[in-house]
Amino acid sequence: MAESGQLEAVAERIVCKFGGSSLASTEQMRKVREIIEADPRRRIIVPSAPGKRDSQDTKITDLLYLCHHAASMNADFSGPFGQIVERFTGIEQELGVTPVIAQHLEQFRQQLAAGVTADFAASRGEHFCGLLLAAWLGAEFVEPADCIVIGSNGLVDPQTWTLLGARLGDVSKRYVVPGFYGRDLEGQVRTFSRGGSDVSGAVAARAAHAALYENWTDVSGLLMADPRIVSQPRPMAEVTYAEIRELAYMGASVLHDEAMAPVREVGIPVNIRNTNAPDHPGTRIVAELSPEIIQSTQIAGVAGKTSFSMITIGKHLMNREVGFVYRLLGVLEHNDIPFEHCPSAIDSVSVVLESKWLEGRVEQVLDEIRRTLEPDDIEYVPSIALIAIVGEEMARTPGIAAKVFTALAASGVNVRLINQGASELNIIVGVAPDDYPQALRAIYGAFVSHPG
Repeated sequence: MAESGQLEAVAERIVCKFGGSSLASTEQMRKVREIIEADPRRRIIVPSAPGKRDSQDTKITDLLYLCHHAASMNADFSGPFGQIVERFTGIEQELGVTPVIAQHLEQFRQQLAAGVTADFAASRGEHFCGLLLAAWLGAEFVEPADCIVIGSNGLVDPQTWTLLGARLGDVSKRYVVPGFYGRDLEGQVRTFSRGGSDVSGAVAARAAHAALYENWTDVSGLLMADPRIVSQPRPMAEVTYAEIRELAYMGASVLHDEAMAPVREVGIPVNIRNTNAPDHPGTRIVAELSPEIIQSTQIAGVAGKTSFSMITIGKHLMNREVGFVYRLLGVLEHNDIPFEHCPSAIDSVSVVLESKWLEGRVEQVLDEIRRTLEPDDIEYVPSIALIAIVGEEMARTPGIAAKVFTALAASGVNVRLINQGASELNIIVGVAPDDYPQALRAIYGAFVSHPG
């Protein structure tokens, strides 16, 4: 059955994904249950593996990898496995559910000894947590390996929408779908590569035609700037998929693009919420900003990274030399180097790239550029920081650029690079890495009058 793309459902449902910190202890799990029961629309629950209870704890997933590694070498894995048993049986006992997890763990121990894949072993943290949560909530357990198919490229195979959609078809039921894993095209358990449980939550939301995907974690939404640099940055009330992509690319700590793709493609909104502060509205990620947000905000946020290098090539009458930039990019292609930005003037062009691509071969690449393009001059800047000022409404708001550069000038920061895409979704400025913290604070301060 082909997906229509229309999000029509018999009843409005919300998918709730809970991260490891939300499931780290029975105390946290009780908060999760209160959240679920506070809204009858929260019918599909996607758990991660239990997270660390304190700084001395070891992540369940790390213990599982240790067990697999030892088992694959016919070594004793009883140490880390004992910690896993203690953790899950302890949670089961404290929750007061019928004791069955020990049987599942013993079966898994035998499977480890007989030989399983690393993906299968790693997936058991979410699997066992899902079993416990389903028993405690009186919900129906859904095995992801039966209905979430991961293609050879690591992305969701389209048959998932039909398989999982049918499995979640009864809108009167509450379901628990463990995060992080599914199966490959050959039927073997496979995990998602990045942000696995976040991806699973988005997959479940799309398959169930959910009205909303709630991602519950330990922060009250997304922040407009890095809190390690800007003191108490303001939370984002609402942000678009496009804005999030730009901010994530520049290093902001947000949901990875792969984790949003399933819901973005069909327009399901995402709500980032805090399990420890459930009354906080968090951040909504949407296709289009609401009128009140458009009226009250000029930018979505500011983010940056210090891990770039820049090569600038100058040549008189470069603009009349057909194929000049094509040949420059050809040198990068020949050396398997991707580039990030390519700002230009009449007689010069720059390429900005991640510094890691030039490690150990700077002179090799510069020499090939000289031989290929015969420039008048070439400058290599080994380290430059880029800052992105991101906002859907920037293109329709006069004075944004003026604010940015006035703030930088007032703080004594010299701008090495300016770039703005045709979409006018962001402005990129390049500064010396030593100036990066001051520049980020100055730009944020130009748009937000006070923290909080």
